[in-house]
Amino acid sequence: MSANTASTPAGEQSGTGPRIPLPKIPFWAQIAAGLVLGVLLGWLARSQDVSWLKDTLDQIGSIFVQLLKLAVAPLVFFAIVVSITNLRKVNNAARLATRTLLWFMITSLIAVAIGLTIGLLTDPGAGTGLTPADGQEPKNSGSWIDFLTGVIPTDVITPFTELNVLQIVFMAAVAGVAALKLGERAKPVLDLSESVLELLQKALWWVIRLAPIGTVGLIGYAIADYGWDLIGKYATFTADVYIGCALVLFGVYPLLLAFAAKLNPVQFFRGAWPAIQLAFVSRSSVGTMPVTQKVTERLGVPRNYTSFAVPFGATTKMDGCAAIYPALAAIFIAQIFDVQLGIQDYVLIAFVSVVGSAATAGLTGATVMLTLTLSTLGLPLEGVGLLLAIDPVLDMIRTATNVAGQALVPVVVAAREGILDRDAYDSATSSPLDEIASGREDAGQTAPVPAAAV
Repeated sequence: MSANTASTPAGEQSGTGPRIPLPKIPFWAQIAAGLVLGVLLGWLARSQDVSWLKDTLDQIGSIFVQLLKLAVAPLVFFAIVVSITNLRKVNNAARLATRTLLWFMITSLIAVAIGLTIGLLTDPGAGTGLTPADGQEPKNSGSWIDFLTGVIPTDVITPFTELNVLQIVFMAAVAGVAALKLGERAKPVLDLSESVLELLQKALWWVIRLAPIGTVGLIGYAIADYGWDLIGKYATFTADVYIGCALVLFGVYPLLLAFAAKLNPVQFFRGAWPAIQLAFVSRSSVGTMPVTQKVTERLGVPRNYTSFAVPFGATTKMDGCAAIYPALAAIFIAQIFDVQLGIQDYVLIAFVSVVGSAATAGLTGATVMLTLTLSTLGLPLEGVGLLLAIDPVLDMIRTATNVAGQALVPVVVAAREGILDRDAYDSATSSPLDEIASGREDAGQTAPVPAAAV
């Protein structure tokens, strides 16, 4: 190295002058910019009939969603296996698992009740101009027979190639329980599973960083393809879904935090916001799962419990897609087809929302859950076709609500069981996404879960 080079002042490059650091744009700002740009490009493509721009937006959004789906099958499998085996490190594991499931059910019941109430007050199917002839039966539908018999796969390959998440969860649960029974003899398999899971999560982080670009494509294509006229036709129903999700997200959840967990709700949203905003644009609970797990840990929930509760919630906890939405959609479709619903039908909707939510499986869209609800009520499945066009717009707020609930329940359970790190909760901040990914907030989260308070 020459003397001149060695004497170059810090922060300067030889012959180029001082280096000016580029400002770091927060991830939320990148997402917001993607939303604005997507709306503008979608409006331009539709108003000026620019077909190549519409196709480009479609491809960008489709590639982003496909990249998320690419990791779903192995991510769900190894996340469930690892989460179940991690229960061996948790004191009172059975109690925590039971309390988690109980709070899943409680919040789902509250969400479906809100959905039914809004639907009965607003009559979302009235005045739309839609008729039964406008609907068409979906290619894929769900029924209780399919739900019950479809849990067990016919082979170990097909669930992964056809992305049948419910069957993947079943196989992972069996493998996890078997590993627990084998004890130390299963340690090599568990070590491999943990390594593969970390690898998948790292790769998924790279996809997550593309979310602002994916947002441009997803929002832009929705505007270019559907247009404001279509959204206007579904104005009441769209408003109902957004209002219902907002009431759960910013009304029910804060009340549960304040009264059931004795926690500051503002701190929860400050810490969980990166996961909520990513869920809004990605429309995938499973795709958001690594972020959800990280933000739940930094809110003070012990890692060993989080690694069980969040993957479990990502495949079964769907307050937006499996509670609010099917309740409103059932009322909407019943009004279009002129079918009168009675008290027993509303009870059935609540039952399906609590018991059948695993069928939604954390993927984009809630068609399977909706068809399961309609088939239980005896409503025409052609009604699903009425809602497919507007589904991407609705799926954003539904998934954001899903993910918020998936982070909320572990926080509430941990607080009530006396295992929440309240100092970590009180100091949680909405830090940049790359800080979460790098694990700089993991301090103090590796210790086994202490004994739960009785």
